Amino acid sequence: MSRPRRSTAPLGSPILGTVDESPRVRRVRVQVLLTASLLLANIIGALLVGALLMVVIPGPDVFTRRFLTVNAVIGPIYIALSLVVGTLWGTVMAVRDLRWAIEGHTPSRREATAALAMPWRLTRVQLVLWSGGLVLFTVAYGLINPETIPKVFFTIAMGGITVCAFSYLLSEFSLRPAAARALEAGDPRRFRVAGVTGRGLLAWVLGTGVPVSGLMLVAIFSLARGDVDATQVNISILAIGGVTLLCGFALTLLGLGATVAPIRSVRSAMSRIERGDLDASVVVYDGTELGELQSGFNRMAEGLREREHIQELFGRHVGREVAEAAIARNPELGGEERHIAVFFIDLVGSTRLAATRPPSEVVELLNRFFSVVVDEVDRHGGLINKFEGDAALAVFGAPADTVDPEGSALGAARRIRDRLVDEVPDCSAAIGVAAGVAVAGNIGARNRFEYTVIGDPVNEAARLCEIAKSIPGALVASERAVAAATADAGEWTLGESVVLRGRAEPTRLAVPVSAR
Repeated sequence: MSRPRRSTAPLGSPILGTVDESPRVRRVRVQVLLTASLLLANIIGALLVGALLMVVIPGPDVFTRRFLTVNAVIGPIYIALSLVVGTLWGTVMAVRDLRWAIEGHTPSRREATAALAMPWRLTRVQLVLWSGGLVLFTVAYGLINPETIPKVFFTIAMGGITVCAFSYLLSEFSLRPAAARALEAGDPRRFRVAGVTGRGLLAWVLGTGVPVSGLMLVAIFSLARGDVDATQVNISILAIGGVTLLCGFALTLLGLGATVAPIRSVRSAMSRIERGDLDASVVVYDGTELGELQSGFNRMAEGLREREHIQELFGRHVGREVAEAAIARNPELGGEERHIAVFFIDLVGSTRLAATRPPSEVVELLNRFFSVVVDEVDRHGGLINKFEGDAALAVFGAPADTVDPEGSALGAARRIRDRLVDEVPDCSAAIGVAAGVAVAGNIGARNRFEYTVIGDPVNEAARLCEIAKSIPGALVASERAVAAATADAGEWTLGESVVLRGRAEPTRLAVPVSAR
């Protein structure tokens, strides 16, 4: 069975690479993406806090000389340290705990679970740092002017929540290669950390919950102070609305991307399956229910490949048509009368060949001989019903209907005779062709049976094959077969009549017009 093929962007995005890239490339890719993700999340949070403090949230202006120490010394130092510490802390922790994925080792269950939980762990790092900043700046501004406490507290809290949300979604995206390696270690149901519902709630909290809460707090601050200008309130509402549109759109886009990417990978692979490419598979990189979907698709595809493989092997043993019929419906003992044409082919002098040649040479010769026979039978729509040592029985018209079974059998027999002369000159074979009504079906016991044909045409073909061994060209057909043929009938000429062994009535023979 061939190795399953995957899409050109198996992890949902070209910038994430592939699961089989080198460990060095994977390490650099993960470090760069993770560092950039954490920096981007914190920069977004810092810009959001600055904008809210400056023009949005009602309250005392904190950008005056009175707050110079906080704004010019404490703030920049803590922000710089947070960016450096948070980024390095998160990156180092991820690279250390995901070393097995970067170096290509198989993870333990604990390591696999830790890898899927890594986005939450990185988010907790940001939560710790922003919580520290919340306490520090609220206290620092509050000591100078207590009226700034609500404004500073809400602003930094809103920024911290936004940073945590972006950190989670961006780091989850960046760590897909590690998640894929972790999920290769077992069923994703064993390692689920968060579900699609949790991801959706996160997008709702950041896209709706926090902004609406902000608008409500603006209204509360305005009512509490009493002296807030209506213009300032309008500006605050417009600014928070704008932030909601931008951040909400970005978070929704990231959340939808994380949800849709696994579905798209499965859809793409399903399209390939529908086109007959059973080697299609997807990389399982999502730790939610969507990962179960990806894993389930791979199990389905594997089942289809196994079924195809079994059907192929089954078809080689009993014939493709018989195999397809057995798979399509439950086979039962018994048969049905069918109008068929058959030919029996037997290697001439096989006893002498077996006595004068090594067994390996005899087997090689038989394989070349039967390759020609099977190829022409398949080409003419027939079925090799059975191999009997150095002989074979070919059937036309069962189990699948054939428009002209006699013409197909006669044409296949002539082609086999001609090709054996050219392709297997070190052996000769006799062929007898007959046609008529026979019983075709499953013969045997209930727990072990085979598809076969039984009836006068089969017996007649075997007797004609014996006669063919003693006439030039070694190919004989019955008059009935030639007379019923639509195609190829003109290539045969009638000859003498003989009484075949076991039959009372004479059978008129027919041979090809041109014998090679």
